[in-house]
Amino acid sequence: MRLSRYFLPILKETPKEAEIVSHRLMLRAGMIRQQAAGLYSWLPLGKRVLDKVSRVIREEQDRSGAIEMLMPTIQSADLWRESGRYDDYGKEMLRIEDRHERDLLFGPTNEEMITDIFRSYVRSYKDLPLNLYHIQWKFRDEVRPRFGVMRSREFLMKDAYSFDIDYESSKTAYDRMFVAYLRTFERMGLKAIPMRADTGPIGGKLSHEFIILASTGESEVFCHRDYLDMAAPGEGVDFTDAAALADIVNTWTTPYAATEEMHDEAAWNAVPEGERVAARGIEVGHIFHFGTKYSEPMKAYVTGPDGKDVPVFMGSYGIGPSRLIAAIIEASHDENGIIWPKGVAPFDVGLINMKPGDAECDVVCERLYAELQAAGQDVLYDDQDTRAGAKFATMDLIGLPVQIIVGPRGAKAGEVELKLRAGGERETLPVGDVLRRLSA
Repeated sequence: MRLSRYFLPILKETPKEAEIVSHRLMLRAGMIRQQAAGLYSWLPLGKRVLDKVSRVIREEQDRSGAIEMLMPTIQSADLWRESGRYDDYGKEMLRIEDRHERDLLFGPTNEEMITDIFRSYVRSYKDLPLNLYHIQWKFRDEVRPRFGVMRSREFLMKDAYSFDIDYESSKTAYDRMFVAYLRTFERMGLKAIPMRADTGPIGGKLSHEFIILASTGESEVFCHRDYLDMAAPGEGVDFTDAAALADIVNTWTTPYAATEEMHDEAAWNAVPEGERVAARGIEVGHIFHFGTKYSEPMKAYVTGPDGKDVPVFMGSYGIGPSRLIAAIIEASHDENGIIWPKGVAPFDVGLINMKPGDAECDVVCERLYAELQAAGQDVLYDDQDTRAGAKFATMDLIGLPVQIIVGPRGAKAGEVELKLRAGGERETLPVGDVLRRLSA
């Protein structure tokens, strides 16, 4: 993409309403625009990151055996009355009425709707296990939306729902998603720590929040220092091996880790003082096992091996891609702007022409632009006739992992400068070595 043809409304000044780093940088980098309290338009750069994050989530969900579908944002109130949650959910639920005076709502979550879909088609235990997910917009009418997309009213959510014949198989489904989440966050360059969590309005007795440590986190969290060095499961993990999955979950839940709501002072005091990490954290994912909480009142039954009808055991598993973007920025930035992990960056490479109109600069840049794209690299080519300082400031602000800088002197010598955004390292190399260097 040529910057001269791209819509990238960079802000020089920090908007007054931005309270935290991610909100400031997303506004300044032209990723989002606030339309009303807690409601944002995703501008082209932000939409690219949103798509990249969703792609990683989708790939790991698919790898784990979950099946993608799509449910509507507007739901019937009757389903929620059937489960008993319509009156219990509170004012966060946006309740509406259509022209026929039917009660509807803008879905804050989808347990009722997916249970209704399941009971309409699945009759036998032989059709289990089943895990269905979608990536769809949700709405929760926050009393005080703040921190940009970190706590907005409308947000994008990946929510998956598992269905199993009994507790043991449903616990395996929970473990499967637990492991998939570890892999998902690792691929985004995040160290996410699973912590026992309150189940809230979703319900059930087993729940984990995946927390990243950040000074701007919403709540206090407590964990053993061992978590900082633990490596997520590799690409070869077998999602069909229940015992192996259980072992991974056991490894990741044995050291102490708890949110503020679930903190146990006695257990915390048993952790050696030098191994304690008390910090602030940001929730990036939340998984729940709630058994038959929805299947019993909504009569989602299947015929078991003995010929008797039984309610299915269920779980739900959420990741908010829009919120996750803010969390990544909170964990990965410096005084100059965002530092995107490679897997979710809006573009892989920023190509900077220091002097558009200079014949040799233009030739080198056009060659690299074509070669990089042919090699599968997403490239943002700054071909604008602006000051060098402005070019560098823009590239640092939007945080692309690699910058390739082409100036008149280097172009004449057949050389370019390569800068890594994360550490700021720079090196000069021949034009012909750029692709090889990027693939190393």
